[in-house]
Amino acid sequence: MQVKSDSALFPLPDLTGTSGCAAYQFRRTSRAVARLYDAALAPAGIRSTQFAILTAIAKLQPVSMSRIGEILVIDAATMTRSLRLLQKNGLIEIAPRGMRRQRLLTLTLKAEKALAIAVPLWREAQARFLARLGGKKWREFRDELEQAAEIAVSLEAADAARDTGDGPKVKDDSEKK
Repeated sequence: MQVKSDSALFPLPDLTGTSGCAAYQFRRTSRAVARLYDAALAPAGIRSTQFAILTAIAKLQPVSMSRIGEILVIDAATMTRSLRLLQKNGLIEIAPRGMRRQRLLTLTLKAEKALAIAVPLWREAQARFLARLGGKKWREFRDELEQAAEIAVSLEAADAARDTGDGPKVKDDSEKK
């Protein structure tokens, strides 16, 4: 059976340059690197995403959910889902809302044990990865990645402010006379 295409009604636009899309390249690289670290951390029973959240909590506990989301650049809905799973698995405790309406996070003993296993595994994976990439190259690249994240966050905030009307008003050409 042949599927009839609506290409006559909606011809494809020129796709030149789309393979250089920053979002595509970052996601592709992120998936490849995450798979490497997920495999390395498997004996600890956690994934690389969970490792990132748990280490952030460990460094700052007790810490608010919003602060962890801000540090890791994770939106509130995704952060809530991830934290609920960590809580369900007995890895974190989420305190009831406090006076500032914040919910504070702390690690459980189970999480501390998981990190005790995971950190050496992470160090080994990190050393192997950086040995192949090059330590100096990694430091420069890490700084560039941080800059790219800051740019993306600031552009997203500017777009959100513009969309809600909180940002600076920009006149279009039709308003110029």
